[in-house]
Amino acid sequence: MAILTFSLCCSKLPSNQKTHTLHHQSTRHVSLKSPDIQKNSFISLGESFSRASFLAIVSASLVFASNPALAFKGGGPYGAGVTRGQDLTAKDFSGKTLIKQDFKTSILRQANFKGAKLLGASFFDADLTGADLSDADLRGADFSLANVTKANLSNANLEGALATGNTSFKGSIIQGADFTDVPLREDQREYLCKVADGVNPVTGNATRETLLCE
Repeated sequence: MAILTFSLCCSKLPSNQKTHTLHHQSTRHVSLKSPDIQKNSFISLGESFSRASFLAIVSASLVFASNPALAFKGGGPYGAGVTRGQDLTAKDFSGKTLIKQDFKTSILRQANFKGAKLLGASFFDADLTGADLSDADLRGADFSLANVTKANLSNANLEGALATGNTSFKGSIIQGADFTDVPLREDQREYLCKVADGVNPVTGNATRETLLCE
């Protein structure tokens, strides 16, 4: 009898009221679960991000470990080895093509660059004490702040090279070297003019003339 009464009661409710009641119950049910769903989503997203970051770090470490050249930017378009900020004492680069090679801040004492093609190479703040640069093509090279003392520059072509700052050529051999358009400090120019001699075999220019010696 109670079941029949409930059925008759419900059947008398307007259809839109029954729909509203069901919709309210459904919405309430979903809203109760929503915070848990959102919480789980954020946790899953955080775990995925952490896992991806860890894998990226491990992968990068493996790459750099297998290829040290990637860990330190250096070298140039014609040289695969890293030569920037390195100790390259007595290294043999003779006869090599090292156009635009980066030797910034490197130690190049007694290094052999005889006959090397070093157009546009950078020796910024490098130590070239006693280095052999004879017969080298050094056009447009950067010797700013470099120590080029006691180096052999005989027959080298330094046309358009940079030698600003405290660049020093003291004690260097410059017979036949071409210093055309090299912006030297006046004290360096005066010093080099005292020892300048010879004619560059490639350009045909006299060393004293390229230094604008009186």
